[in-house]
Amino acid sequence: MAEPRRRNRSATRQRLLEAARHRFAKEGYEAASVRDIAGDAGVDAALVFRYFGSKKGLFEEAAAARTPTTPLDGPPEELPARLLHSLLFEDWSAYAGEHPLVAMLRSSAHDEARDHLREELCGTYVRALERLSDAPDAALRAELFSAWMLGIGVLRSVVGTPAISAATPQDLAPHLAAVASALFDRPVLGTPPPPPEATDHPGSPG
Repeated sequence: MAEPRRRNRSATRQRLLEAARHRFAKEGYEAASVRDIAGDAGVDAALVFRYFGSKKGLFEEAAAARTPTTPLDGPPEELPARLLHSLLFEDWSAYAGEHPLVAMLRSSAHDEARDHLREELCGTYVRALERLSDAPDAALRAELFSAWMLGIGVLRSVVGTPAISAATPQDLAPHLAAVASALFDRPVLGTPPPPPEATDHPGSPG
């Protein structure tokens, strides 16, 4: 019964990517083994090397995050809130329930994973936030806000601190607006209306 599935290259690659996302998110690059990933996908470990060339190649493709929504699109004054909503409240079940950036932190001791994390974070989110400020140190302000957001994500999904874990977008809104407005020297909204399809995601607070 398994033989026809092994011959379906596209389906096999997809299963391997899904298994890899979960393993890398839960265990990190070093601890996640090719054998375990292949076992989760129900295929022989040799197919990882056939389809991706190496464990590194598998990681790079699996870590290419594709967000359910596009938080960079929309009014600038809503950008910080859209990013925080994406980080905390969207359905990231494909990455073991965590935003890929938070999940990748478990692999940050590995050079390639750290480089990928830096490129993903600085090349997208930080750059977009930097455009919110006209100050000479706009880059520093954007990185400080990004560090704050990632810290919230780590406390919520990795550490599981009680207050942040239980917080809703409405709970976070005034603090988000205060921090972002102070850093970027402009009015920033705390709760932009989420896209309709994101409202009822599994795991989102009601």
